[in-house]
Amino acid sequence: MDQSEDLGLRSAQKLVDEWIKKYGVRYFGQLTNMAILTEEVGEVARLISRIYGEQSAKPGEDLTKLSDELADVLWVVMCLANQCDIDLTDALIKNIEKKTNRDKTRHINNPKLK
Repeated sequence: MDQSEDLGLRSAQKLVDEWIKKYGVRYFGQLTNMAILTEEVGEVARLISRIYGEQSAKPGEDLTKLSDELADVLWVVMCLANQCDIDLTDALIKNIEKKTNRDKTRHINNPKLK
């Protein structure tokens, strides 16, 4: 895939599915993927706490891999979506509509955000 191309969610889900079927043999079970997702989110949290938070890095710790760790999270989310027959494009559109209907004035009227 050309890196200058925009990769939509549907295409990304299909790419992950094709990779799993070609190189991964099969999907891990949903419970295993949930555990993997938790692990990957923890790795993102570790980096964020060291890059943007007060925690210091351990000697030799690489703080340049946040994009890779976020991509790992996205990968596992797409695996779970594929396994559960969820089209993330449709789900995201519906979720944005839900948030818009529910929160269209909530954040604008929040004095903590001013």
